Amino acid sequence: MTILHIHGAGGDSAIHLNTSLSQLPSMMDGRRAVIITDENVWRHHGSTFPAVLDTIVVPAGEASKSLEKAGELLRRLVALELDRSSLVIGIGGGVVTDLTGFVACTFLRGISFGFVATTVLAQVDAAIGGKNGVNLDGYKNLVGIIRQPSFVLNDTSTLSTLPRDETVNGLAEVIKSGLIADRALFERLEDAVAAGDPLQQLDMGAAISAAAAVKVDVVNRDVFEKNERRHLNFGHTLAHALEKLMKIPHGFAVAAGMVAAARISKSRGMLTAQEADRVQRVIEGFGLPVSVPFDPAAAMDAIRRDKKRDSDRVNFVLLRGLGQAEVVPIPLDELTASLNSNL
Repeated sequence: MTILHIHGAGGDSAIHLNTSLSQLPSMMDGRRAVIITDENVWRHHGSTFPAVLDTIVVPAGEASKSLEKAGELLRRLVALELDRSSLVIGIGGGVVTDLTGFVACTFLRGISFGFVATTVLAQVDAAIGGKNGVNLDGYKNLVGIIRQPSFVLNDTSTLSTLPRDETVNGLAEVIKSGLIADRALFERLEDAVAAGDPLQQLDMGAAISAAAAVKVDVVNRDVFEKNERRHLNFGHTLAHALEKLMKIPHGFAVAAGMVAAARISKSRGMLTAQEADRVQRVIEGFGLPVSVPFDPAAAMDAIRRDKKRDSDRVNFVLLRGLGQAEVVPIPLDELTASLNSNL
């Protein structure tokens, strides 16, 4: 077991890599705790939850990440008579961890919370870093707060119950981590694709640990996303628009967004044509989409409402070579032209 640490104004967080869910009671420090999970996780893993804890089960899927569902959960915590010494534990993927963190941060002006991440996406991204939020009117993570979970427990054995598409969905964030800050990780993914059947070739535990380490390192240097943490948004500006418009999974949208960002990087002379092609081959090799048909006007309308927009510009993350990201303010009219050119 490896433990990574995040230290920041939003609190301290311990990220336990390759740890069994059975270790959860040791992280509770004797506090009263309540679990929030979803129907899928409950069906597959509920029998392994500590039997002494109250468990609240929400519907699986993005629709649960809403102010309405958060309100329901807050009322449940009131009914269960939790107090400021209590602990809320989210066991699940990104929807559950985002929702649980948001509820814990707003209940009694903030009580302690922790996560057991059960998907690739949650283990490398959603559960790490202290971003807790819900969607509003279809716009991703528009309402939220940054505050660190006390702990994150990554149990890779829970990944065995994931559908293949959900594993692939999470690998988009692993690829992103390599592209923005860990060239060796990207090349490991590249080697798995070249060998054929990359999901069998890839050491999933090692790849997840490397990607999680990238996020922890970035967050430690920029907890509140003033500068370097923006690099974690590589591929996400277009992706959030695609998620809203096309209703596709997060990782699939991020994959298409990364290919688009790589092409913009190439057009600006920041990335060679060969490097841009390598990005596309790895994304495609893992079964992720390299493009998604969309209405450019509708996408720009969504991007204008993105929280990364700054007046008439969007802070767009581009690549300055493989393994190195850079935030570039792109005028909205330039981005409109790029989207209209069918990136």
